[in-house]
Amino acid sequence: MDLRHRNNVSVMGNGRSTLVFSHGFGCNQAMWNYLAPQFFERFRVVMYDLVGAGLSDLSAFDKGKYSALDGYARDLNEIIDAFTVGPVVLVSHSVSAMIGTLADRHAPGRIAAHVMIGPSPRYIDADGYVGGFKLADIQDLLDTLDSNYLGWSSAMAPVIMGAPGQPALSEELTDSFCRTEPEIAKQFARVTFMSDNRQDVIGLATPVLILQSSDDLIAPVAVGEYLHSVLPNSTYCLVDNVGHCPHMSAPQACAAAMESFLAPWAVAHVG
Repeated sequence: MDLRHRNNVSVMGNGRSTLVFSHGFGCNQAMWNYLAPQFFERFRVVMYDLVGAGLSDLSAFDKGKYSALDGYARDLNEIIDAFTVGPVVLVSHSVSAMIGTLADRHAPGRIAAHVMIGPSPRYIDADGYVGGFKLADIQDLLDTLDSNYLGWSSAMAPVIMGAPGQPALSEELTDSFCRTEPEIAKQFARVTFMSDNRQDVIGLATPVLILQSSDDLIAPVAVGEYLHSVLPNSTYCLVDNVGHCPHMSAPQACAAAMESFLAPWAVAHVG
């Protein structure tokens, strides 16, 4: 399997450590173009598309393999092994934070640190846990996706993006949603929104920076606070931002929050 073709892998930058950028549901690696270039001078940077998204190889999509987040986690570890140098810091958005957590659990020590942007281990409320949605809400969302994916995408992408005053970002996210093959998107949505990865994150010893929007429909503040409470080596940063994609709508604030956290690995390659 040609991993570069399967996941449309892009490699750039110059450093002795690697940042791997992993996008969220409905997105693709282009969503990192607002944030990633700020690190090219000090890090090797690897960006990729999850199978089924962006310019990935759609023929590589296997319904069985990708019926759970574990399949995507195994892909991520293959990409890390093939394209990174030195210590690896995973920068992940939304569901990819849990994909990265699973990848870390599969290969302890391979990922040196995580930057999780808008992460959520479970979207559905449970006893003693606030995920932001009732089970009926998620079931309604998935039913709408099944019946009218393009209509749902056009309506929901601007709500997910938020970013009042930046309409071009909503258009970009809507376009990304609408370019995703509907049947693959429907399955990935079900896998994403029905997942429960709380046991996977609890006690994860790897250093984690949690970047949380102050107003996020998908991952409310309570979720970020929960993760901070169960991740023993976590740093929590609340970014003043409306929406689920602060790496697009507030990239300077995200980069500023990442600077001190990434300092131990920010060494440019010399010679």
